[in-house]
Amino acid sequence: MPRSVRLRVLDARGGASRTGRPDEPREKCAVFGVWGAPDSVALTYYGLFAQQHRGQESAGIAASDGTVIRGRAGAGLVPEVFSARTLRDLTESAAGPEGRPLGAIGHTRYSTYGAKDANFQPIIQQYSGGHVAVSHNGNLVNAGVIRDLYEQAGHIFHTTSDSEVVLHLLASPEAQRTTDPLATALRRLEGAFSFVMLFPDRIEAARDPWGWRPLCLGETDDGFPVVASETVALDAIGAKRLRSVEPGEIVTLSDQGVSSRRFAEPAPRRAHCVFEHVYFANPASRVFGQTVQVVRERLGEKLAEEAPVDADWVMPMPDSGRSAANGYARASGIPYREGIVPNRYVGRTFIKPSQEERQRAVSLKLSVVDEIVAGKRLIVVDDSIVRGTTTRTKMQQLYKGGAKEVHLRISCPPIRHPCYFGVDFARREELVAHERTVEEMRRFLGVDSLHFLTLDGLLDAAQSESAPREHYCTACYSGDYRIDIENPTASGVLTDRQMSIFAQE
Repeated sequence: MPRSVRLRVLDARGGASRTGRPDEPREKCAVFGVWGAPDSVALTYYGLFAQQHRGQESAGIAASDGTVIRGRAGAGLVPEVFSARTLRDLTESAAGPEGRPLGAIGHTRYSTYGAKDANFQPIIQQYSGGHVAVSHNGNLVNAGVIRDLYEQAGHIFHTTSDSEVVLHLLASPEAQRTTDPLATALRRLEGAFSFVMLFPDRIEAARDPWGWRPLCLGETDDGFPVVASETVALDAIGAKRLRSVEPGEIVTLSDQGVSSRRFAEPAPRRAHCVFEHVYFANPASRVFGQTVQVVRERLGEKLAEEAPVDADWVMPMPDSGRSAANGYARASGIPYREGIVPNRYVGRTFIKPSQEERQRAVSLKLSVVDEIVAGKRLIVVDDSIVRGTTTRTKMQQLYKGGAKEVHLRISCPPIRHPCYFGVDFARREELVAHERTVEEMRRFLGVDSLHFLTLDGLLDAAQSESAPREHYCTACYSGDYRIDIENPTASGVLTDRQMSIFAQE
């Protein structure tokens, strides 16, 4: 029988996490880290707050005192999890030799499968090499296969998150025998990951060779290095953007400054998630070399070129349809009006963990202004349609408010395929476009006309010198996956011979 290996994983309250295992854990999150700043915990709080749109289910912060890593996390929005007292207590408990934490990392999250409270991040782990905490944005396609191998060898997992796999890889004796255990661990992974990992004496930030998820490097006015999922987090703390963490790169933030090394060469054909531009990223962020707001306005302009129609108003579906609607109105010459008003106190229905919660939020989230829509021909611009729950309900309310015609324009192609790299729409039966024609969707949504932006139009708007069109992942529209998602393997798990080769590097 193999020797049982128990890695002590601490949740953010200091106790052992619950155990469990879903078939397909999928997450879409925000990560943040800062090293050396006297107020690193507070800066991490603001960095997470600025990225709240990337996850509303839980938030967490871990901080290092130079020897031990301590953390706090919980369910809810960032200001619900962290009060001024909580931040002060974490800062004091993680105070190092200089009376303050040496660095901190953070995480916001939403889940789409499995237990919610078992998977708070950062995950804090103690192993033979010391303490480590990890924040992860993405989804590891081969996590289940690797996990099976470790469990057969007697390892015990404490969460249902795929993120825990990398900690077992890092802590393995095989990896620890190499000159660069983290690089060795990352080479075994397949899928999407932007990791921010806190060690007692440094932060390590890494991005998968495909570049699926964004990750940027910045610097505060005082010269302290920062990493974040989006540049809007740098803006929130007054930091300047230096560059993106490159695909296949590890960036180290420490008292010695910033250094870089590669664990893999970038994939010849990248896989930047184009849905970041369509929906997920903050409009003020710079993602994959482009400002999101500018890209979304170009999407609207392309829509106006592809699907013109006579109307009285161009109207956005708040909030993420606003940028494209502005582009459509400018290109078409039709006046822009807002007749659908959002409730600022209701979160995104798309990222609510259950369909029941999403439906409940729809009735609270958006209100129609009857005086603006009554008797008018409307062009309603939205960023995407995933399940159709919100869209169908709001189209019905527009007609109820007296709209004469409703012409729905969507600034991306129909989402017909699951995402295996960290976005919520994971099952085909959840997608309104699955096995439906555009005409069938039009009838389902109950509108006078419906047009989705073509894939060519989307890529024309998103491409740039740093991210040409062939470097975007469009699998959710086209079914063109960069890697074999149907047959994940453990091929990345290195043999002893391979380990010895890496040890000689």
